[in-house]
Amino acid sequence: MTMTIRPATARDLPGLLALYAEFHPDDVPLPIEDAHLIWADIATQRGRTVLVADLDGNIVGTADCAVLPNLTRGGHPIMFVENVVVAATRRRQGTGRRLLVAAGTLAADAGCYKLQLLAADTAEAGEFYRACGFESLAQGFRRYLRPVSGRA
Repeated sequence: MTMTIRPATARDLPGLLALYAEFHPDDVPLPIEDAHLIWADIATQRGRTVLVADLDGNIVGTADCAVLPNLTRGGHPIMFVENVVVAATRRRQGTGRRLLVAAGTLAADAGCYKLQLLAADTAEAGEFYRACGFESLAQGFRRYLRPVSGRA
């Protein structure tokens, strides 16, 4: 079995939607037609890369990376990483770590001075991100603007 970390394409949408359904099982499934419309926006955003872990044609992990221009820190951009998801059957096998290494490479190539993410407030998530070189240096805050089922 061969795993490749690569940028996602529209052909990956069914696999991505399956991963996101596993991540947020209480969410109403997104119709594929809507997903294609949203993907068209994502694909044209400058600095945006959705990475996938492709295991012999099956999408088993993903991380959504966005480079944001920045007027502080000498104008160096920031990378935000969101929706880091690994299929339950592939956890603790290096898939998530490989996705974050690839995100770090994207960030470095874009001249980012930091890579930032929010994670679930669980011991498992904290252990994973610390093992990948992240530090818990700030407190995160959220304000949801509309009800979301399965909020996490």
